[in-house]
Amino acid sequence: MKQKTKFKKTEIGMIPEDWEIDKLGNHINLIKGVSYRSKDYCSADEGIIFINLKCVARNGGFREEGIKYYKGEVKENQFVNSGDIIIANTDLTQNKEIIGSPLKIPDLNDGRKMCISLDLSKLDIISSKIYGDFLYYYLMSPIARHFMIANGNGTTVIHLATKNVPNMLIPVPSLSEQKKIVTILSDLDSKIELNQAMNKTLEAIGQAIFKRWFVDFEFPNEKGKPYKSSGGEMVDSELGKIPKGWKVSKVGDELDTVLGGTPSTTNKAYWENGTIAWLNSGKINEFRITEPTALITEDAVNKSATKIMPKGTTVLAITGATLGQVSRIEIDACANQSVIGIIESNNVPSEYIYYWIKNSINKMIRSQTGGAQQHINKNNVNTSEILLSSNKIMQNFSKIMRPIFHHIGISCFENKNISQIRDSLLPNLMSGKIRVPLEVRA
Repeated sequence: MKQKTKFKKTEIGMIPEDWEIDKLGNHINLIKGVSYRSKDYCSADEGIIFINLKCVARNGGFREEGIKYYKGEVKENQFVNSGDIIIANTDLTQNKEIIGSPLKIPDLNDGRKMCISLDLSKLDIISSKIYGDFLYYYLMSPIARHFMIANGNGTTVIHLATKNVPNMLIPVPSLSEQKKIVTILSDLDSKIELNQAMNKTLEAIGQAIFKRWFVDFEFPNEKGKPYKSSGGEMVDSELGKIPKGWKVSKVGDELDTVLGGTPSTTNKAYWENGTIAWLNSGKINEFRITEPTALITEDAVNKSATKIMPKGTTVLAITGATLGQVSRIEIDACANQSVIGIIESNNVPSEYIYYWIKNSINKMIRSQTGGAQQHINKNNVNTSEILLSSNKIMQNFSKIMRPIFHHIGISCFENKNISQIRDSLLPNLMSGKIRVPLEVRA
């Protein structure tokens, strides 16, 4: 008969009797990153890989798109290797979603040295009792997040009291149990990473097809041959030479654009028991948007400037730190006043809108923002140019893109569900409330 786990009361809650509890500082050295200068940023072929605050995902994880490159001075102990555990010392989010959040340095297959910025600290493990990946996952647990948030101070910029981090108490199961716990959590993360890699590939395929058809003008002609290189007729336009029969128009003349709004935050009834998805501009950082920032009521929609946008709408952030970010909603949703949605029409499919805006957003921003004015508005979007092909070509493009976008959407929802499973297991595994069966491979 399987023996029931006995628990003991500790400062971090109930844990199994056979687990220890100890200060983090007895198992790690905390090493702060490089005090960097922006003038020492450089191109990818000049410097070392510079892991910085933008590489930290909200509540933990690594964002490869945040990588920069650096050619300044770096001390030997500020270099990092794949597998090293890093935490964020600084946070610019209002809800303290970054402060103290961990990331694990991935294997970037680059061969170059890597270092971390002063916004980050490396937890250099010096103990044989702690398995690095177990510590990484523990730092994502609610009790560890609570500790980090409590030790983050500031208003606009949150700073972690790193001197207190070594005092954080952590559970210490046996190494074999730590590894078994990690196996469960890392298998879930591996599935998420696999889906993300597939989505990245599909996104690149879609981008390549868009470029070939609508930038290089090598879409298949009536004989199935590349249009431009097969002698297809080109005519002058505001955007340069384009295929005969195509036209340049304005986004607002061809498509519905929606500027978001925020229901009154003082009216709690708008924000309680809601059923309608509402997004803030921070959500536009996400590759695809599968869940809301909040749920609001129908009354909140009717009595505010926000409007519901259908699934498939291309959304872009028009101000602040997210200015120029472009995403696509996979759910019906409304958004705040820092977000504009562009909705497909019968003649212009959502897949084309998404790639067109992604490829033209920087031009749109450069032409409209000046000096300290770092925003664009709905009129700027409406008056921006959009290239339109014949209906047949648009339909053929959409026919190719639709299954790609559908697969991406399914994978994003699957990742959402896997993340929820992992997040529900995490605190239970880290507290011993769920013990790992012996047959689980370490």
